[in-house]
Amino acid sequence: MEKEKTKNKKRKTKIKKPIWIGIIVICLGLIIYNGIKIVLWNIDTGNLDKQIEEIEEMTDVKEIKDDEDTENINPPSKNTESDYWKYIKLPLISVDFTELLKKNSDTVGFIKVNGTNINYPIVQAKDNDFYLNHSFDKKKNAGGWVYLDYRNDINDLQDNTIIYAHGRTNNTMFGTLKNIVKNNWYKNTDNYVVNLSTPEENTLWQVFSVYHIKTELYYLTSSFGTEESHQKFIDTIKKRSVYDFKAEVTTEDKILTLSTCWDNTEKVVLHAKLIKKAER
Repeated sequence: MEKEKTKNKKRKTKIKKPIWIGIIVICLGLIIYNGIKIVLWNIDTGNLDKQIEEIEEMTDVKEIKDDEDTENINPPSKNTESDYWKYIKLPLISVDFTELLKKNSDTVGFIKVNGTNINYPIVQAKDNDFYLNHSFDKKKNAGGWVYLDYRNDINDLQDNTIIYAHGRTNNTMFGTLKNIVKNNWYKNTDNYVVNLSTPEENTLWQVFSVYHIKTELYYLTSSFGTEESHQKFIDTIKKRSVYDFKAEVTTEDKILTLSTCWDNTEKVVLHAKLIKKAER
């Protein structure tokens, strides 16, 4: 009996040993894999940071006053209490695109979002995939860049103009867009505008909806076949907002949509309407 017990113990030991070796190998593999990911992330981040610094140095961004070329878009009745009348008094920004276009011919605009770190040139490719993993210099980079939906025309605005970027944890690209659903952002009325400058015109947009939602395609619709579907879209995205901006939006308005990742399954979204523009 004692011999049999000893044999059984040896068998169990032999069985357990390979299992533990397998677990150790798997753990070491995961450590190495995650270590490589961290190293690559840091390399990409360093390259992005350098490009951002270069862009800040080479780009001339000016605030400009209204003149005879400035047009107010779809103003509400002056008898209506609307923040519209407050925001159209704000200056447009005008960007010199000379150096940016030399650096990247895909450059189509420049965006600035109040209350965030978003202050970047916008690029556009023939699809929505290229700038997911290529930076402004068109080199491979997991950080990507800020880009316009390939279906949109920045010079001939559709119903909904859509701009994407990664929500990076170091607050570059659209990393700080996640702030828009926090009350210290949306309770500050100075944050309710987005400036967009292109080689053709400068525009100002009034924020009317901010939220995060399970990943979907609906809010990424660029144009609508009927006024009914267009109005339903406006009603839907306004109802989703975590805050009531009390902004009037109609099917006559042009909408700007900013989209980034909230987490692995959700997106954070900002919608604004065009309120002022000036040709260059």
